[in-house]
Amino acid sequence: MSVRVRVPTPLRKFTQGSDEVDASGDTVLAMLEDLEQNHPGIKERIMDESGKVRRFVNVYVNGDDIRFLKNVDTALKDGDNISIVPAIAGGV
Repeated sequence: MSVRVRVPTPLRKFTQGSDEVDASGDTVLAMLEDLEQNHPGIKERIMDESGKVRRFVNVYVNGDDIRFLKNVDTALKDGDNISIVPAIAGGV
């Protein structure tokens, strides 16, 4: 099963500059593991040592935040669009 992953600018050094890459997996976790296989180093920027998505990273499946779904156990289907978005803080 193939999904399309949008890669934010800070992580494109792992994808040779590509802003979108294909990955496979039937869950978000499986997709992240596949992403790591093809783009070594990217997973540790997305997930912490305990296997949770880092607080300052948001992952969306077809526009829905996985934190409001089943987190990394969220099921994926062929053709899903995944977005990895670094959180932005600050302002006045």
